[in-house]
Amino acid sequence: MGYNVAVVGATGAVGAEMLKTLAERQFPADKIFALASRNSVGKVVSYGEDSELTVQELDKFDFADADIALFSAGGGIATNLAPKAGAAGCVVIDNSSAFRMDADVPLIVPEVNGQVLDAYFKDPDRRNIIANPNCSTAQMVLALKPLHEAYNIRRVVVSTYQAVSGAGRPSMEELFEQTRGVFVNQFKSPELFTKEIAFNVIPHIDVFMDDGFTKEEWKMVVETQKILDPAIDVVAHCVRVPVFIGHSEAVFIDCTRPVDEEEARKLLRATAGVSVVDHRVDEGYVTPKEAAGEDAVFISRLRRDPTVQNGLVFWCVSDNLRKGAALNSVQIAEECLQRGLGDS
Repeated sequence: MGYNVAVVGATGAVGAEMLKTLAERQFPADKIFALASRNSVGKVVSYGEDSELTVQELDKFDFADADIALFSAGGGIATNLAPKAGAAGCVVIDNSSAFRMDADVPLIVPEVNGQVLDAYFKDPDRRNIIANPNCSTAQMVLALKPLHEAYNIRRVVVSTYQAVSGAGRPSMEELFEQTRGVFVNQFKSPELFTKEIAFNVIPHIDVFMDDGFTKEEWKMVVETQKILDPAIDVVAHCVRVPVFIGHSEAVFIDCTRPVDEEEARKLLRATAGVSVVDHRVDEGYVTPKEAAGEDAVFISRLRRDPTVQNGLVFWCVSDNLRKGAALNSVQIAEECLQRGLGDS
């Protein structure tokens, strides 16, 4: 049986990756609808290597014609349209933060907590909305799960180094233009970022909250707790770096059980979606440039933390447009099919 799939925000960076990922994974789709704003109607977008789709107007689309909708158009559009799509019988997988912390909306990384969908699809009153986590959270919890099961993580300290693509395609263009401007002596002032991003790092992602943390940092805390375990304490510092694609994280964990470094390495190697590249030599680790275009979450520089009794430190890198967004969304859709999508 084939399904009708709508991609909302099809002209954006994540929307393009969603279309690419659907084709690469041979998702059983009878029809794909590429949806975007009125300004993009009539544009042509790629679907796989050999197919193209004509963009249709989002505001005029009837979601009763779709079985699944992958949303990547921002929280405002999701807040307005996702409930309407869900009420029409379409299962929405939303990439924004609009519904992530709603108690009745599952927040899913399939390899970590896909089983949550078992009960969800048995609920006749479900909203038909499933949330995709923040890109930084998604890659981190995938690495944390086997370690938590083995050693019971009680605290996570994480510093992120996040690519500009996490802020959308225009942000990638801003980095490109600012970098180019350095070499041709044509300064381009910041428009999307708070300070110049070229040849710089910005310790500020999303809005500031009253306690001094940013909303991006708050997301990593509450989303990790919702997906993995509410008992885990998390503190995050999120930094934007002049990298186009690929989020990196330095992760420090403190556990209640004794930690064995080699066993931890074996556990991670056995985890679906994780690739361990950890050699204590020059180039024996993965960088965001190398992770771009790849599906895996890469773990490098795994070692004991000598400052706590049961601690580990590791470097975690992933393509934020793929596992952090498009791939995870498509994997959620695949999980939905396994659970009888559309059955009451």
